[in-house]
Amino acid sequence: MKKQMGVLAVAALVAALPLTASADEALAKSKACLSCHQVDKKVVGPAFKDVAAKYKGDKAAPAALAEKVKHGTKGTWGQIPMPAQNVTDEEAKKLVAWVLSL
Repeated sequence: MKKQMGVLAVAALVAALPLTASADEALAKSKACLSCHQVDKKVVGPAFKDVAAKYKGDKAAPAALAEKVKHGTKGTWGQIPMPAQNVTDEEAKKLVAWVLSL
């Protein structure tokens, strides 16, 4: 019985992963992130997959990127600035976690 419950718990977690990813993509759409960024290609800003690759393994990246989302940045990916975004701290963290998971 314990083994079955463990298998069910793992299956439930795995099933929930796509929902979390799609929910965070929905957040990105609702905050207009996809106006300047796409997952796979550069638009005005870098592709989200390029951001994920650049910061892969960087333990400080989630907090630093969340600050960049909230307060804006210039010069990291070229001369076009990213303006400060109207997001809560929690939304910024969710967006960054989603981008870094790509």
